[in-house]
Amino acid sequence: MKRRTFLQSAGVFAGASLLPQQAWLRPVLFPAGQMTALRRNINIYTERGGTIACLLSPEHSVVVDTQFPEQADNLIALLKEQNAKPLDLLINTHHHGDHTSGNIAFKGMVDAHVAHVNSKANQERVARERDRMDTTLLPETTYTDNFSQKVGDETVTLHYFGSGHTNGDSMVHFEEANVVHMGDLIFNRRFPFIDKSAGADIGNWIDVLRKARRTFDKDTLYVFGHAGPGYEVTGTGRDLKAMGHFLKMALRYGKKAKKRGETLEELVAKTTEIPGAPEFQGDERGARRVLSAVYAELDEQKA
Repeated sequence: MKRRTFLQSAGVFAGASLLPQQAWLRPVLFPAGQMTALRRNINIYTERGGTIACLLSPEHSVVVDTQFPEQADNLIALLKEQNAKPLDLLINTHHHGDHTSGNIAFKGMVDAHVAHVNSKANQERVARERDRMDTTLLPETTYTDNFSQKVGDETVTLHYFGSGHTNGDSMVHFEEANVVHMGDLIFNRRFPFIDKSAGADIGNWIDVLRKARRTFDKDTLYVFGHAGPGYEVTGTGRDLKAMGHFLKMALRYGKKAKKRGETLEELVAKTTEIPGAPEFQGDERGARRVLSAVYAELDEQKA
């Protein structure tokens, strides 16, 4: 089945997965992708790009990340079926295009557009480098450590624990539902993109995930930016621990290779998995991205 046909079919039948308290969503035929209910009024939307989370009720709406313009339009069509009011909040977990390119579709529809201060700076830098300012909608509100806003009967709180996947990664906590969108701080069992050009820090990323597990409780449901084949884009603190372990093993693997005098090319050529974390998988391109970042970070530590 072709991807587009599959997405349309999945969208039509997605209502079957909705929880009882969100039965009012069931009549909606989704234009593409899939909306899946999590807790209370919190849902995830999956189509193409990083996972979107949204709070959706007849009175209020919040959208976390926007994928690409076409996917954002599909989501907006769905949202308007139930709530034609402006969004209370549009949030970007970080600046990458598969999470923010769809921002422009929400122009004029949002009460507040929020991201970490570094995320906004990264979005603007990339847009100017690629001459795309005319198709870029930048956050108007930024924060440094925490941001919180009440939306109906839900409290939405953003946390920043330092550099990880980039230097501007937000964790978005829907407090009453106890759902946290981790953005690309979690690639669930998939080789991650580590954006050194935007301040990624593998060592600190491990600490960020440890802080998250201490901040949120054992009942927290996490939403992940991406997942490998056979794995979900939602999970528990165990998945955060697994991600941190992968990053630790990747650093250890690179350090041993450099000590042996192996070049990056030599290491990439023989790497199909990271020793100690075999459940994380990817192709040669994914391995190259991970190991390039590892070698760069180890070089930074020597400097």
